[in-house]
Amino acid sequence: MDEHRWNHQFKLGDPSASDVTICLRNKEGRPEVFHSHSFILKSKSKFFADKLSQPNSNSQVEIQCTDDNYYHHVELLKRLYYPTNSLLDSWDSVRSAIGILQVAAALHCKEATESCLQYLEAVPWEDKEEEQILKAVSKLGPVAMPILARIQPVDLKATKNVFISAIRFATSADGPCAPFGDELKTSAQEQVEYMLGDDDGVPLIKADDEVKLETKIGLSKIFSFFQKELSLLPLESEIVCESLENRIMQGLSDLEWICNVLPKMELMNEFVAKWGDISGNILGIIEDKKLDSVFWGLKVKLIEVTSKVLEAVGYGNVVIPAPCRMNLIKTWLPYIRKTKPLLDSMYSKDSDFPHKMDDDLCQNIEGAMVSLILALPSNDQAEILQEWMSTSEQVRYPDLSEAFEVWCYRTKSAKRRLMEGLDHVGNTTVTL
Repeated sequence: MDEHRWNHQFKLGDPSASDVTICLRNKEGRPEVFHSHSFILKSKSKFFADKLSQPNSNSQVEIQCTDDNYYHHVELLKRLYYPTNSLLDSWDSVRSAIGILQVAAALHCKEATESCLQYLEAVPWEDKEEEQILKAVSKLGPVAMPILARIQPVDLKATKNVFISAIRFATSADGPCAPFGDELKTSAQEQVEYMLGDDDGVPLIKADDEVKLETKIGLSKIFSFFQKELSLLPLESEIVCESLENRIMQGLSDLEWICNVLPKMELMNEFVAKWGDISGNILGIIEDKKLDSVFWGLKVKLIEVTSKVLEAVGYGNVVIPAPCRMNLIKTWLPYIRKTKPLLDSMYSKDSDFPHKMDDDLCQNIEGAMVSLILALPSNDQAEILQEWMSTSEQVRYPDLSEAFEVWCYRTKSAKRRLMEGLDHVGNTTVTL
């Protein structure tokens, strides 16, 4: 009989023309009987064809179900009565299609299985659903290849090409892309970090020479953009200063972001070297007298970026010569200890003042400063500590008392060792 004709003539559950019943039993043994038609079941399912073709077969087929798949068995039985060209449109959710697919595969329903796979291959999944799909299709063989193609690992070259495109976009100095604003760039930056992450022990990208080169180019672009915009600050009128400040802040935000990326590629030394080179120019501009009472957000962001450099060098993640470490401290320590009280004063006058060095930032800077100082030659340590204690206001922040205590102990120990050495030399007799 033609499929379209029996689809209109015969219905699941109609006992008038039924010659077989399907008994679905849940795990508790509760049955539900469906009146069906053997010629439809045989044509749609190899399982039913085998069952109903046995010489001793009767007019009832029992299927044991679980609470989880009982509903999917019922839905599959309904779809065995659908015309082939209507089956694909019958799927209404990924979750339902996964469940019916598992039942269809178990009962060897070829058309239903293929239709489920076609639907699942074409629709979006959530992460949780992807794991369920993978489990459902893993034993289906070649017929499941279109789905597996969506979730199989990408080859290394393709992954690298995607990453390089992402790093270029993430470090671009172009304006926002209408109508998305900065969302696309922010998304690219987030995905670059994710691709380099090894939280699950499987980083998506390996930082080879090509990847590192592209990242260095991106770093250079960000620094160039930041320096160019910052150099315009003393020249701009008050009317356009807000727009310029926003661009400078964007440059600093990009620099702060790339500080999270570079250590994963062992390139943080590139950032530290460049920041050390331009620190004097930065402070020469930002400490201009006419900027004393403005751009507080910019000044805080500068300190936040500098803290990344101080931590990298202070804790030994980036190794630079002692004169460079000394210069880093002497450049930024005076600025930080001058700016912090000003920010605190502004906040005490107005609790809505939005720009403040939070506690975590202050602690990070203090810890990095102490580590930096204690790794310097003793005379350099003494010079910094003497300047730090020269006025009572400067002693408030950062608190370098730990460095001072360690310096005192080490200095006394060094003097003791020297005296013991001299005594040893003096007590030595020369014999011929």
